[in-house]
Amino acid sequence: MTDPRAAKDAARAQARARRDSLSDDRMRAFAADALRDRFLEELVRPGFLPDGPVAGYWPLGSELDVRPLLLHLRTGGHSIALPVSGPRGQALTFRDWDPALPLAAGRYGIQEPGADRPEVVPAVLLVPMLAFDRSGHRLGYGAGYYDRTLDALRAIRPVLAVGMAFAAQEMDAVPCGAHDERLDWILTERETLRFAQ
Repeated sequence: MTDPRAAKDAARAQARARRDSLSDDRMRAFAADALRDRFLEELVRPGFLPDGPVAGYWPLGSELDVRPLLLHLRTGGHSIALPVSGPRGQALTFRDWDPALPLAAGRYGIQEPGADRPEVVPAVLLVPMLAFDRSGHRLGYGAGYYDRTLDALRAIRPVLAVGMAFAAQEMDAVPCGAHDERLDWILTERETLRFAQ
C-alpha cells in the first residue's frame, strides 16, 4: 500500500523540478502577460468575478508571476490584497496591497504588506501551486496554508479560488487527501479550466 505522504513528497519534488526548469525570462514574462489577459477575458469581462477584494500572492522562486494581473485589476478599481503567513498550520490572513508602499519580508522571506495595512477578507483567491490536474486539485508545498485558508473562507462566505500555473505544471493526477480543497478555476498561459463545485 502506497503511503499518501510519500506519494505527495515524490510528486512535489518532481513538480518543483519541472517548474524550476521553466527558467527563460522571456517565456516567464510572456506567460504572466498571457495569464493576465486570459483572466480578464475569461473571468472579468463575462462577469464571473464576484464583488470584493482579490487576493493574489507575491511570487516565490519559480512561481508564475501574477503581479501584472494584480496591478491591472487595481488600476481598474479592484481592492487587491496579499497574504500574510502566520504560524504553520494556520490559515493565511490578507492585507490590502498598495504598490506605492514598501513591503516587508514575511515568515518565509516572501514580500507582504506591513502590519499597518488593513486586513481584508477576499472574495477571489489567486492560488499558487507546484502542480495541478484536470479535476481541480492542486499540489502545494505541504504546509497546508491554502487548504486551511480556503476551508476557513468558504465557511464564512463564497470565495472564488483560481489556481494560477504554467501549462507545464499539469500532471495526470495530483495525490490528494480528505482535507485538500478543490479549486473553482485553473488558468495557465494556454487554457482555462473551470470546475463545477
